[in-house]
Amino acid sequence: MLELNNVEVIYDRVVLVLKGLSLKVPPHSIVALLGANGAGKTTTLKAISGLLQVERGKVTDGQVIFQGEDITNWDPEKISRKGIFHVLEGRHVFEHLTVEENLLAATCLRRDRQGIKEDLEKVYSYFPRLKELRRKIAGYLSGGEQQMLAIGRALMSRPQLILLDEPSLGLSPLLVNEIFHIIKEINRRERTTMLVVEQNARVALSVADYAYVMENGRIVLEGEPEKLKENEDVREFYLGLTPEGRKSYREVKHYKRRKRWLS
Repeated sequence: MLELNNVEVIYDRVVLVLKGLSLKVPPHSIVALLGANGAGKTTTLKAISGLLQVERGKVTDGQVIFQGEDITNWDPEKISRKGIFHVLEGRHVFEHLTVEENLLAATCLRRDRQGIKEDLEKVYSYFPRLKELRRKIAGYLSGGEQQMLAIGRALMSRPQLILLDEPSLGLSPLLVNEIFHIIKEINRRERTTMLVVEQNARVALSVADYAYVMENGRIVLEGEPEKLKENEDVREFYLGLTPEGRKSYREVKHYKRRKRWLS
């Protein structure tokens, strides 16, 4: 469904962030993109959704291919009409609107009233807490409730691909597990494709079908979750599974740079 082929991203015509990044997201799958702060994960999502231009960034080389069509540097509105919904880091709900108004805001391009009603009930079935809070102003919700609302709003647009940026950020471990369980259920029932950026490697690998590890703007490791869990470097730095506990990033040996798919 989605391919990034040797993508290079530069901010302000000077700062090189992505350095020949390539990855693939098959239809109906959950793909995790892991990495430390500053690795380029969020920039990768913005390169896909078109939000780079808001921050004076641009894809200067390579291609972003969605369903066989080159969407590199398209406007965000045009990309969203193709069926890509970007759930930003930090949730970013409309704080002055109610929960239900937030959900309905994602349907502004739709004209099927009955379908919208059915989708609203579907969102409430995944997130019963939102139904209880449907008349409450979104700005007064807890962090976990706002994350549920952000994901629910994505579903209301009937996306083909959801980009999730750090859905566990600032949430308790119990709530993180609940959120990712629902993400897995949505993928299984709705067959919605998802690309998930996440620092919590343990929970991301528990739901993903495939995963990539980023370092300094490049993909340096990839594979099925179970294989990555067995990788010594992933276990040391991302999972903290060493006799001495979690090591600092500088103590972990650098991954061998993988060969690019395209010359």
